[in-house]
Amino acid sequence: MFGGWEKLTHRFSASVLYGITSAFALNFFYQPGRVYASGATGAAQVATEILTRILGHNYLPISATLFLINVPLMILAWFRLGKQFTLFTLLTVTMSSIFIHFVPETTLTPDPIINAIFGGTIMGAGVGYAMRNGISSGGTDIIALYIRKRTGHNVGTLGFIVNGVIIFTAGVLFGWEYMLYSMIAIFVSSRVTDAIFTRQKRMQVMIVTENPEIIIRKLFEKNASQCNNFEQC
Repeated sequence: MFGGWEKLTHRFSASVLYGITSAFALNFFYQPGRVYASGATGAAQVATEILTRILGHNYLPISATLFLINVPLMILAWFRLGKQFTLFTLLTVTMSSIFIHFVPETTLTPDPIINAIFGGTIMGAGVGYAMRNGISSGGTDIIALYIRKRTGHNVGTLGFIVNGVIIFTAGVLFGWEYMLYSMIAIFVSSRVTDAIFTRQKRMQVMIVTENPEIIIRKLFEKNASQCNNFEQC
């Protein structure tokens, strides 16, 4: 079902490693430095901080918020992106939420720039290794993959919009300098991810067919997290 025990083992280890790295990046660097991550993790930070300020107490930790954000997205993935993809994504999100919950928040340094750089490096390493093993960390990945499957086009602006909202919120909540620190963290994370994800190589194939929708759907089902762009001419 999952393509062999070796592949299953690699994906499971990637899910666990991502959970560990995301927890250490968040609780050792991002949270102490008031730095926001990208994607669903950053959105969970935003939601938790806003709820804490409104309610006066942290009733919903980031780990729970992160998991709740992904629940409706994984329901969408189950019906639209495939059961195998969804199960591995659920495993990855669960590992991340568990480790984030149990790894204590620890301040190694009060310097937000150091927190942004080291947090971004650790987070990027976890994401890159996960992507290298065909694993999605959930969040905006699911939405982007779903839109890509429906339209055949890449949706690069989605991540920019989400991350833009996250870093703007960082500026509103903590001061505009923290927006800049969050930008540094997101930039470092993306660069490290690109460096580790060596399988991400561009390949262009032209297929002449009278049934492009069928071809795109079949290609996507086989390569949901590996292919970057399907275009219909």
